[in-house]
Amino acid sequence: MSKQNEAFRDTIGTVTKEGKRNWIFPKMPKGRFYNARTMVTNLYLLIFFTLPWIKVNGEPLFLFDIPNSKFIIFGQIFWPQDFFIFGIAMLTFLVFIVLFTVVFGRIFCGWVCPQTVFMEMIFRKIEYWIEGSSEMQRKLAEMPWNKEKITKRGLKFLAFYSLSFIIANYFLAYIIGMDRVLLYMKEGIIQHIETFVPLLLFATTFFFVYWWFREQVCIIVCPYGRLQGVMLDPDSIVVAYDHVRGEPRSRFKKKREEEKQDEVGDCVDCFECVKVCPTGIDIRNGTQLECVNCTACIDACDAVMEKFNRPLGLIKYASENNISKGEKTKFTNRTKAYTVILVGLLVVLVALLFTRKDVQTNVVRARGMLYQEQPNNQISNIYNVSLINKTRKEIPITLKVENEDLPGTIKIVGKGLVVKKEAAGSGVFFIYIDKDKLTKRQNKIEIGVYSNGKKIDEVKTSFLAPGG
Repeated sequence: MSKQNEAFRDTIGTVTKEGKRNWIFPKMPKGRFYNARTMVTNLYLLIFFTLPWIKVNGEPLFLFDIPNSKFIIFGQIFWPQDFFIFGIAMLTFLVFIVLFTVVFGRIFCGWVCPQTVFMEMIFRKIEYWIEGSSEMQRKLAEMPWNKEKITKRGLKFLAFYSLSFIIANYFLAYIIGMDRVLLYMKEGIIQHIETFVPLLLFATTFFFVYWWFREQVCIIVCPYGRLQGVMLDPDSIVVAYDHVRGEPRSRFKKKREEEKQDEVGDCVDCFECVKVCPTGIDIRNGTQLECVNCTACIDACDAVMEKFNRPLGLIKYASENNISKGEKTKFTNRTKAYTVILVGLLVVLVALLFTRKDVQTNVVRARGMLYQEQPNNQISNIYNVSLINKTRKEIPITLKVENEDLPGTIKIVGKGLVVKKEAAGSGVFFIYIDKDKLTKRQNKIEIGVYSNGKKIDEVKTSFLAPGG
C-alpha cells in the first residue's frame, strides 16, 4: 500500500470536506471483467424473472409465503414445524459467507449481490443511455433546470420507477405466487388495495435506493463491508493494487529516457481506476470498506497498461501476501477450521432434508383422564392426535400399537383419520390393552402411523394402568 497519502483514512469518497454528499459519476467500465459480469448478470436476471413462472405439481418452484408461513424450495413444501431446518440452513449460509470472505474477500458483493447487480449492471446502464457519459452526467447535474435537464431527468425517472415497479411485482410473486399476482392485476387495484399499497411503498423504496441512495447502501447500511475488516487477513484474495510493482508512481512520457523509466513503478498516476470506481475510492490506498470488488478498476488499469506496453495485472485479484511477499495463496488454519464447520453443517442440513417427514404426528393423552376399565379384562386410555400433512395430496391415516410386549388395539372415534393436502387434521382414539399385560402404572408405548400400508411416522406416548 502506498505511503504517499494517508488522508484517505479520515474520509470516504462520497462525502466532501464540508460534510455534504459527494455525488459519484463513474465512467462506464470496459474490459474482460465487465464483460464477464455482464454475462453473470444476464444469467442472474434470467433466473430471477423466470423462477416465478415455473411450477411443480401445480405449485411454484420457489415460494416464500411469509403471511401463511408456507415456504416452497425446489418444489418441496416447508411449514413452521420445519423452522429448525431453516435455522440450520441460515447458520450454514452465514458460515459459508464467512469462509468465502476469508478466502475470496467481497467477490460476492461485486458479482452477485442484488444491490450491485441492479445498480451497476441495470440502472447505471439506463443512466448512461439517457444522460450520456460520466462527464455529461456531471454537467447535467450542475446545469440549471432547462428543457434538456427536465427531459432527461423525467425520462430517467419514468424508466427507473417503471423498472422498480416491475421488479417489485416479481418480488411479490415470490411471496404470493405469480398466479395471484396476475389475478390481482386482472381484478384491479380497488379489490386488492391492501396488497397494492405495500407494493407501491416497496417499489418507491426500491426506486429511491437506485435514484438517490445508491452506493450509500454498501457504505452505510450493509454491515458486510464492516465485517470484512474482521474476517479478512493477509491471505484473503481481494481486488488489490500491486504496490511493489507500481511504486513509485510517475506519469510516463514517450520522450523520457529509457534509464529513468526503469527507476519508477508501472503506475502512471492516471487516476483511471478512481474515475471508474462506483464508490469513489482510490484502490491504490489498499483494501477499504467502500470497495465492493466490482473489478472496474482492474479493467481500467489493464487498458492503460496496454497503451504503455506494460504487463497487465497492476490491479488484480490477489492477497496482501501474494503482493508483498510473493507468496502463493495459502489454505490457512482459520480457513481449514471454517471449512470443517461448514462441511459439518452441510452434512446435518442434508440429513435433516432427507429425513424430513411428509406427515408430522403428535399424540397426547386426553387431559383429566386416567384410564378406563373395559369388558373382557381390558384397560383403555383416550388420546388426542394432531397431524400436519406437508404434501400436495390427501393422506388417509391408520394407527397401530408397535409394542410387542404390550399388544394393543386402536379404535378411532368417528369415521377415521384423513388429512387433507397441505393442511392439519386431528382426531380422538382409544387404545385397548389386556389388563394382565400391564405390570406397571405407567407404560411406554410406541404408535406407528401408516398410510396405504406404508409406515410414515412413529410417535411415543404413555399408557396408564391400575398396576404399580
